[in-house]
Amino acid sequence: MARQLTALVSLVLLLFCYKTEAAPGLEVPDWAKDAIWYQIFPERFRNGDFNNDPRAADIDSPALTHWKIKDWGSDWYELDSWERRLGGFYNAFSARRYGGDLQGVIEKLDYLKELGINAIYLNPVFRSPSLHKYDWSSLHHVDETLGPDPVGDRELLRIAGETENPSTWVWTSADRLLLKLIEEAHKRGIRVILDGVFNHSGRGFFAFQDLLANRSHSRFADWYQITRWDDSLPDGFDYQAWFGIPSLPQFRRDDRTLNSNYKKYVFDITHRWLSPNGDTQAGIDGWRLDVAYCLPHGFWQEWRKWVKSLKPDAYITGEVVEIAPTYLQGNEFDALMNYPFAYAVTEFFVDRRNRISTTEFVNRLESLRKAYPAEITSVMQNLMSSHDTPRLASIIRNPDLNYRNFGDFFQKSQVQNNSAYRIDRGREAERNIHKMVALFQMTYVGAPMIYYGDEVRMAGANDPDSRKPMLWTDLNYQDEIAHPLSGKTRPREQNTPDSNLLRYYQSVIILRNRHPALRRGEFKVLIADNDSGLLAFSRTSPGDDLIVVFNNSDQEQTAELRSKGGLKKRFAVQARSGCVIGSELPQLECH
Repeated sequence: MARQLTALVSLVLLLFCYKTEAAPGLEVPDWAKDAIWYQIFPERFRNGDFNNDPRAADIDSPALTHWKIKDWGSDWYELDSWERRLGGFYNAFSARRYGGDLQGVIEKLDYLKELGINAIYLNPVFRSPSLHKYDWSSLHHVDETLGPDPVGDRELLRIAGETENPSTWVWTSADRLLLKLIEEAHKRGIRVILDGVFNHSGRGFFAFQDLLANRSHSRFADWYQITRWDDSLPDGFDYQAWFGIPSLPQFRRDDRTLNSNYKKYVFDITHRWLSPNGDTQAGIDGWRLDVAYCLPHGFWQEWRKWVKSLKPDAYITGEVVEIAPTYLQGNEFDALMNYPFAYAVTEFFVDRRNRISTTEFVNRLESLRKAYPAEITSVMQNLMSSHDTPRLASIIRNPDLNYRNFGDFFQKSQVQNNSAYRIDRGREAERNIHKMVALFQMTYVGAPMIYYGDEVRMAGANDPDSRKPMLWTDLNYQDEIAHPLSGKTRPREQNTPDSNLLRYYQSVIILRNRHPALRRGEFKVLIADNDSGLLAFSRTSPGDDLIVVFNNSDQEQTAELRSKGGLKKRFAVQARSGCVIGSELPQLECH
């Protein structure tokens, strides 16, 4: 027997009202309020040009015998012979390449448009020997293996004689392909932002290479955090590296800002990509800032002024995994990657043993909204997963790991650190939870963000397993049967796109795009009942009113609502599902 809960819109049990009014003097890019973000890890999204595939020589790794490009459709944990010689999956994964490139992204812009995406965040695309490219060797050039002519680009750069002076910089074919991607995206109404990694470089950056060659006499000696000069050391010096990782030397900074000469380089590359050849229409639409919490506030304040002087509607979002209002006062970032949103959603919809109550979920969301001005909240990137977390399907398959404790969660969600971690995507029950989460993302305050492949229910534990090659309907994939840990087995699973979930994502994205209330409207909690697990809220804007209802219990529940005209109506809400209805209470649409 379904339990009944009566909740009148005009006389609610709980009432929290949130209006999207701007704080005085605070402005964010207006377009970002309507954004539906899609994060792309370029090397793993789509191989659109087999002629530019990386070579063994392009990889910063010990000598690779019989190395070859990995088959896009191969079982993720299955090892090629060269990988077995390196000692197993977790010793070999960093040298693995699939050949994803910018042409592949261009090819799939229509897929993204059809999905309903209107904003792309690209993980790093700049020159680097790694698959992730956070150890960049240049911020003013796209990696040649992402472009159409790697050999020609290398030769062009060899003879160009570039320095830190932008007047010496040339445009490679890979650079121009990025500009073409931006142009093609803009034609489809899709914005593009790049990943800005300003805290550190890789050892291949020209400044660090000069430092290795000239040591204390290098004109770049004050760019980095050198801790000791000693000719007996392999490099002739010690230096501060990000989290102690030698391949990521950190740039010098004080309590206020960065070294002035390096800062000029950052400002110059910012100009290059926001306004290539002086044309802001041809440039990117903003930046996502890597490890933003590592750099001084003074630098971000200076940099924001420069960005906004070049392109006033450029969007700036930072990687900070906690509630951090100090970055969002109108003088640094426009938004953050909203990990606290993901924590709360996981604790309510996903967790089983540690699930929080409906009222606690409402309270945590309210605290998060109150942490920032309403203008900021409306453009926060409401993600559930990223390249630094497990995929959403795997988060759902592995509940109760305390996502909120990010450092501990990071370790517990890696297979190499947690042999009990489930690496399959689960069954229908997990898909239903996935759908509830997607609907909540698309109906809540803020800008939803999808990590590539979550819409087709790709599974993957934390880094590196969250960086699998994208699933496409026109490619063939082996069943996933291998387990990376010796002696462990896994359920055999067909590794194909989940077309059912993809259609669901398309439907709820259409819903958000059609209704201004879901993007810009007032938010009000109508029902938050701990016993039934029912949650209902309204989204209201002039001429557009919706009510969203979730049943987070394992049994059917009944909700009674009252329309604006006073009509009362009862609705059955299936277990673990979400529904949307107009304020005049027509037919309930359960997505």
